[in-house]
Amino acid sequence: MSGPLSGIRIIEFSQIIAAPFAGSMLSDMGAEVIKIEPPTGDPWRYALEIIPGVRGYGRSFFALNRGKKGITLDLKNPKTQVVIKKLVEDSDVMIINSRPDVPKKLKLDYESIKSYNPAIIYCSNTAFGRSGPDSHRPGYDLIAQAISGLMSSENKTINGVPQPIQSSAVADFSTGLGMAWSICAALFHREKTGLGQKIETTLLGSALSLQNGKFFESNTFDNEIRTEFKKNLNDMKEKGSSYMDIQEEYQKMNYKTAHNHYYRTYQVKNGIIAVGCLSEPLRKKMADTLGITDIRFDEGYDQYSDEAFKSNEKLVKIFEAHMIKKTISDWLNIFDKTGVPAGEVKFVEELTDNPQVIENDLVKEIEHPVLGNIKMVGPMVKMSETPLSIHLPAPELGEHSNEVLKKLGFDDDLISEIT
Repeated sequence: MSGPLSGIRIIEFSQIIAAPFAGSMLSDMGAEVIKIEPPTGDPWRYALEIIPGVRGYGRSFFALNRGKKGITLDLKNPKTQVVIKKLVEDSDVMIINSRPDVPKKLKLDYESIKSYNPAIIYCSNTAFGRSGPDSHRPGYDLIAQAISGLMSSENKTINGVPQPIQSSAVADFSTGLGMAWSICAALFHREKTGLGQKIETTLLGSALSLQNGKFFESNTFDNEIRTEFKKNLNDMKEKGSSYMDIQEEYQKMNYKTAHNHYYRTYQVKNGIIAVGCLSEPLRKKMADTLGITDIRFDEGYDQYSDEAFKSNEKLVKIFEAHMIKKTISDWLNIFDKTGVPAGEVKFVEELTDNPQVIENDLVKEIEHPVLGNIKMVGPMVKMSETPLSIHLPAPELGEHSNEVLKKLGFDDDLISEIT
């Protein structure tokens, strides 16, 4: 096993997405990751079945737990404590995601684990943190999106009810990135000092970090408008105002702007294309390419003026009428020549044989005894001296229990009783 974390052993008490994603990335880096599940298995094993009607082959589970060895332990059985102690003594990192009260009950809290191995890196993820009025609550990505403002910021509603970002569990996956990142930093710190430490991550913190620009607040310039918004929001909630009315109030706080023609998707002759012009020179290039006059490029333009708002509204149909005239390949060729950033809107299922994805080593293939040849997204980073790799498919439930526990010195009788 190669990679920058070769020789590092990680024990992972995890389920669903955030912590398993962290473990899989660390496995790609060469760490030996041992995933510990209850005898019933991680619930994610049974979601989004790969083989219809065959339980235990969840699509997301197999994607999120690649490269790991898997064992089962009945953590409610007191006899597992001797196994946990031995695992911790022989490991560098422990990952756990749960409600704050759970680790203490199972003797998996930092104080207990540290007593077995003072140099351990202990990474604990919770939904909302270990203190505060919401800390006791269980939480998943959906709830983190709700309470963090991510959901309301999307301004997507069905029958007046806000909807989550559903294409990806953004709070979960960003938390997994944060866990892996902080574990690597803690291992580097331990290399210098010999000291282990406790790491705490939260879905709430990750979801807020994804909105750092909106969260940012200037007391000098934002205080008055935000104070007024909060007051009006509380009043509207007390009156039972509809969410659509509340969204309208929210839009007032976000200033009077309308229609970004230069950073959006367009229907073209044979599909959808996205354009992304995030600077004034790029926006000018797009307008010039389409032969459109936009007052935003006039001297003294005020983007918050009524004139700007009305002009933007008129330009919506003009831009759309231009874009519909040509095909995806026509527009990509034109925009390539003029330097306008653009790309076709694709489905992720199209990309396992996409040349751009393949050329950048983002498709990895591995054999599985039941599923056959499987394709997975490759590691998201490349390292020249310590290359990352995917060396194992996700484990079957308890696949490595005997191997791992016998290597630690436990006999068949104990193994059968606790797994």
